[in-house]
Formats: sequence, C-alpha cells, structure tokens
Amino acid sequence: MADGTEMAQASVREKTVEALARRYGSLAPDPEIPWNAHIDLLLSHRSVRAYLDAPLPSGTLTTLVAAAQSAATSSNLQTWSVVAVTQSALKSALAELAGGQKQIEQCPLFLVWLADLSRNARLGTAHGVDMHAMPYLETFLVAAIDAALAAQNAVVAAEALDLSTVYIGAMRNKPEAVAALLGLPDQCVAVFGLCVGYADTATPTAVKPRLPQEVVLHHERYGARGEAELCAAHDAEMVAFSESQGMGPQSWSARVLGRLGPVSAMSGRDKLSEILRRMGFGLR
Repeated sequence: MADGTEMAQASVREKTVEALARRYGSLAPDPEIPWNAHIDLLLSHRSVRAYLDAPLPSGTLTTLVAAAQSAATSSNLQTWSVVAVTQSALKSALAELAGGQKQIEQCPLFLVWLADLSRNARLGTAHGVDMHAMPYLETFLVAAIDAALAAQNAVVAAEALDLSTVYIGAMRNKPEAVAALLGLPDQCVAVFGLCVGYADTATPTAVKPRLPQEVVLHHERYGARGEAELCAAHDAEMVAFSESQGMGPQSWSARVLGRLGPVSAMSGRDKLSEILRRMGFGLR
C-alpha cells in the first residue's frame, strides 16, 4: 500500500499531466517538472467573454491594484495608470468603441490600462526639468510594457480569487475617443482593457492550446528547425479545440494569416503611430 507521500506525489503528477494536456493537447511536454498550486493556477488561465451580473467582493479593486503595483517596473519609473470603470453607461460607450464587445457591458468591473507618461511630464514641469528623454519610442515602450506587466499581475490575482478575465485590445481601435471618454491628458493612452467578474458558466470556456514549447523555446541560439512540422501539429490541435467550442474548424495558422495579412484586420490600428503623436507621444 502506498504511503501518504507516494499518494501525494501521484496526485501531483496527475494534476500536472492534466494541466499540461489542457494547455498543449497531445504536444504536452514531459510532466516530470516542479509543480505547485500557483503554477496550476497559471496554466489554467482562460479568456472568459460572458459574465454574471454579480458584484465583486468588497476590496477586490484594491487587491488587484496592489498586485499590479507589485509587478516589475522599468527603473521604478511607474509609467502606467489604470481607470476602473463600473458605470453602465460608460461601459456601454467603451463597448461600442471596441466594436460592440458585450462582455465589457456585462462585467461588473472594466479596467482600462494606460501607458501614462503624463505623470512624469508633470513631475518635470514641477521641478523645472526639461524631460528630453520623454518623446522617444523607448520611453513609450517602457510605459506600454509596464502596463502589461501590471495588468498580468492583476489577472493572476483575480483568478486566485475565483474571478475571470479577458483582455480587450480593441481599446486601441479608437484611442482618441477612449481618451475623450475617460478624460485622459496628453501623453496618456489606453493600451488595452480588462474585463473582471464571475464567469457565466452557461457559456462554457476551455483552456486554449498553445504552440509546443519547442517552437517558442530556444537554447543558447535562435533556431527554427522543425518549426513547420510542429506548427502543423498545433494547427490540428487548434482545429479540434475550435470545433469543440463551436467556433468552426479554425487553425492557428489561418488565424495568424487572417489577422496579420490584410491591413484592414488591424481595425484602424494601422494609424496608431500618427494618433499617438497627436496625443503627445513623440516616438522619435
């Protein structure tokens, strides 16, 4: 008879196998890896696009922002901000700008994450310092990365509280209109939104397969040997997943080609650099 330790190890291995199979399908890596509840939570992430009309626990927003502010930030510049939107009318207006994405209206909390250089610009003005490094692409990139790191920490915290999320990149479709709605100053732009709430289980969701690790993981030097075959195998996994979710037989390759082939698929974001310049970002 197995003792308690052996039974616990068997249980961990079973959870590892299941989690990796959900994330990679038949292309899952060897399950003999370090594992704990936190890693299990990370691998269980899924995007949820249907929410219950149920309030969040008191203090949830404070928790999510504390988690967000615990993420790394380049040189401690802290070049991001977030607008918490709960008013129905404002959520509806943002949903319309995002192409009618109903989940924005459904979720009790919609977070709009900002690449925000305005605060540091005000700091320079207050101290009489010309901020010569502000109008460069590198500085904007720092702000966008900071916002992404912060938001992902908030996502993990939300999922640890049994909440669900989905990112809304369509905040970049009409960034000037979003800025007007939210009263954003110059040098401050919404880089994406985030729905937070309780998932409506009447609309089932599943963990979406990712590319095999051999495609994205390189050792010492970059190499693409075997990439075509591995991507083809992933396409088969994605077709099966898409059909199981009622989305039709769409492969990963078809998704990439359809999204990055025609400029029209960018939904206006092809004008983003000139829009950002109008919003005060130099991008030199």
